[in-house]
Amino acid sequence: MWYKRILLILFTLCMGFTATSGFAQERGGTLVYGEYGAPIRLIPILANDSISIRLIELIYGSLVYYGTDGEIKNDLAESWEISKDLKKVTFHLREDVKWHPVPGREERIRFSADDVVKTFSLMMNPKTVTPLQSRYSFISSVKKIDDYTVVFLLKKPLLNVLGRFSFKILPSALLEDVSFLRGDEDLLLYKHPVGTGPYRFVSQEGSSSEVVLIAYDDYHLGKPNIEKVIMRPFADQNIITQTLLYGGIDLQIRIPPRDIAEIQGDVRYELYPYSTLSYSFFGYNLRNPVLAIKEVRKAIGYAINRQEMLNSFFEGKGQLISGPFAPGSWAYNLDINPIPFSPEDANRLLDEAGFTERTKDGIRKRGSYTLEFSMMVPISKENETTKRVILSFQNYLEDVGIKIEIEWLEWKSWTEAVFMKHKFDIIYADWLFDDSFDISSLFHSKEIGPGRNNFGAYRNPEVDSLLEEARTTMDVEMKRTIYRKLHEILADEAPYTYLWTLTNYAAFNKKLRRIEIHPTRFFTYVKDWYIPSEEQ
Repeated sequence: MWYKRILLILFTLCMGFTATSGFAQERGGTLVYGEYGAPIRLIPILANDSISIRLIELIYGSLVYYGTDGEIKNDLAESWEISKDLKKVTFHLREDVKWHPVPGREERIRFSADDVVKTFSLMMNPKTVTPLQSRYSFISSVKKIDDYTVVFLLKKPLLNVLGRFSFKILPSALLEDVSFLRGDEDLLLYKHPVGTGPYRFVSQEGSSSEVVLIAYDDYHLGKPNIEKVIMRPFADQNIITQTLLYGGIDLQIRIPPRDIAEIQGDVRYELYPYSTLSYSFFGYNLRNPVLAIKEVRKAIGYAINRQEMLNSFFEGKGQLISGPFAPGSWAYNLDINPIPFSPEDANRLLDEAGFTERTKDGIRKRGSYTLEFSMMVPISKENETTKRVILSFQNYLEDVGIKIEIEWLEWKSWTEAVFMKHKFDIIYADWLFDDSFDISSLFHSKEIGPGRNNFGAYRNPEVDSLLEEARTTMDVEMKRTIYRKLHEILADEAPYTYLWTLTNYAAFNKKLRRIEIHPTRFFTYVKDWYIPSEEQ
């Protein structure tokens, strides 16, 4: 059979194709995909929104990544060793990697150990505004051995630690005088990202315009098949599907549930279900003394009919959740049931909290405190699905004597208000998890502050202790037990009202072939996607 394989390779080379795992794939063509909104900042350390994270996956590289089979694959690291005591990880780096071309520089920059050390130093600097520090606090230090060898020392032994080294690497040559990042520096990287990934940045005209990328000829894992990728932002989610059906885009990242049937009926397109390990929630700012009262937060949970909202606004394509972990994960505690819809319990809790008086408008109050809150939503009013969720929430709470004032903000203003200035009472948002299911950055008291994910200023010493124990334990069953306890506490404490996880669907034109989607970063396997020449 060996001679048949040689003939196949010769044939594909003669035809101008590349052969990957037995499939003939043609190079060229353009992929245009649609997003609801624009990226905020294309810097891996600072990115906290899914739109930016997906683009970053196209532009930047990491030491290792998870393959489609769940195994660790080498990216910028060629090989590695883990010490017997599980406290030292040594990475041997590839020596054939060049950074994408830098505007204004003729000389190409080579990737080296300096880039790994610099990235980690920036990421862990307390002045850097990033949600990632708690995730990597298990690392004691990183040391450059030579230009292509780095050693990470761990604070404690950890099992299955290798997958955690998937953070994206920045070019140290463009950050020589920078020791921390806050997002407001005058840096070339903010305007023109430079990575080692499969696609290099070409342009982005303004914060709301499309982003253009082209295949990187010198990509160390092999040049991608598709020549150009364009991210087209939309201010109205309802228009994205229609643009897809009219041929204005080739791929829609997330299909609104009510549009699924229409796409299923069109033979030109294919639906791709994928789990994002995510959930939606209403989050509370506990700096507000009224929202700091647990009974008030729990009453809000009882007051809303989440199953009705899920059925009405998302076609029932999802499930209600009860706690802070990604549903479907081993960390999720199935013994904790979602809060039922019970206006009676909501009214009882508000009475117990002392909010028994009423204003002339029927709003509950206790002395000078009234149950009147502002709610910030990071979208335009044209998004009908989200608008209906918010208006429904408003109506449910009005029925128990709580008034909600809604403020619609564009994404950048919303993140500034919530994560930096903390000027909000309630938000509606989603969390997207990786496979570590580490919720330290969401609920540990050390994660309170500008740019951090504990935006609601939740504090609980027992939760802090359990989070730290879970992060360091080597015993998988012990970690499971800790997570179950955390789920129980955080369901009762209700710093969030946990809503639902949705079944997500991407939709793509069938001219796109060999599609594989990463659940959180989406484009991890994009190098192998292709478009036949007759459809380019």
